[in-house]
Amino acid sequence: MGWINGLKDHIKSMNDSFVCSDRSCFIRDEEQQCLVRKKAGLSERGGKLVKSIVDGTILRTQALDGLRQVDYAVHFQHLIKQHKKFHIEERIEERRAIFSGSELLDDYCIRTEKEEALEDPVPLDRDTTEADLSRFQYSRLEAVRYAERWWNDYNPKYKKFEDNCTNFISQCLHAGGAPMTGYPSRNKGWWFQNNNWSLSWAVAHSMRWYLSGAKAGLRAKEVSKPEELMKGDVICYDFDGDGRWQHTTIVVAKDGNNMPLVNAQTSNSRMRYWAYEDSTAYTPNIKYKFFHIIDR
Repeated sequence: MGWINGLKDHIKSMNDSFVCSDRSCFIRDEEQQCLVRKKAGLSERGGKLVKSIVDGTILRTQALDGLRQVDYAVHFQHLIKQHKKFHIEERIEERRAIFSGSELLDDYCIRTEKEEALEDPVPLDRDTTEADLSRFQYSRLEAVRYAERWWNDYNPKYKKFEDNCTNFISQCLHAGGAPMTGYPSRNKGWWFQNNNWSLSWAVAHSMRWYLSGAKAGLRAKEVSKPEELMKGDVICYDFDGDGRWQHTTIVVAKDGNNMPLVNAQTSNSRMRYWAYEDSTAYTPNIKYKFFHIIDR
């Protein structure tokens, strides 16, 4: 069972590398680049990762051709100081380690934030009627409260998807009072009902296009800068810059520079800096859409 001690040492090494500049750990090159970008970005924003703690849980193990494959989850909590303001960023990673005896041969994330893009995105009917279907007051407090409660858990009232990011954001928006419209057409409106759902409810690409033009029910206004967003607003991500939108987050707080901190699922994250430069899905071609939810 020497691999167990090897895994414990590896997890500790990963955690130490966030705070100690002279510490390195056994991770793939793309993850090392993520760590470099994370530290550089923090420094540029006047921030510092003061302390990091980690907890690990073994999910499953499997013997393969004389090697041992270990799937495990790590929960990082980073205390970040920026100017005179502190916040705690949390992140869950599902990882896979390969051991030969007690020797670690490889280790990498199993899941990333990049949702599988639709091969042929279905045209959406945004429901552009001007009719006031249901007046509502969007409660940013309730949307954020839901995002904080469920960022690392799954509400049994809803279906859980393998790529759950947009489903989670839709739940947050609905908790804030955003009304569903368009049922039962899957390519119309925004809804979840009777264990069925619209594409815009659960698919990142579809939500991005829905938010850009809906005039009834849930509506949003696109803004040009992230600092214009408020708590309860939404950011959409096209990591490759090719027009296929792959991720969605919700703003839950602002950092010391008035920039958004977001919660998200798939790779479950809390109070994460909005730009996702610390993600293996990040590329220099990344594009963002910033949506301010319209209060009615």
